Amino acid sequence: MGKKLTKTDTLKKAMLEALEKSLGIVTTACKTVGISRQTFYQWLKDDEAFASDVNDIENIALDFAESQLLKQIRDGNPTSTIFYLKTKGKKRGFVEKQEVESHNTNVNYQSVPLSKEEIQEINQALENEF
Repeated sequence: MGKKLTKTDTLKKAMLEALEKSLGIVTTACKTVGISRQTFYQWLKDDEAFASDVNDIENIALDFAESQLLKQIRDGNPTSTIFYLKTKGKKRGFVEKQEVESHNTNVNYQSVPLSKEEIQEINQALENEF
């Protein structure tokens, strides 16, 4: 005879099914099954087989998302094409580089004390502003 399933085993199986239906969205799956996110993450930590099954579902969801991206590329979506090249085409040089120019302005940052008149002017300007 086979091993009798515990309530936890049944919930884990239901959770895996809910994760598959939600494409790996943990909160949605937890609500469907009626468990907390903390319970899910504890199972993930404590049960290697469960963690492996969850990882498989995450890969299925990623495959689905990638297939949707490729469909958008086939449909001529330039944003999707650019995104794909920036992420998958890095080795071929499709990366954005930001150039930063350095300007030497020779600013002297020594503090200079303000006169009483300058302080009064600043205070007056602040009072008028606020």
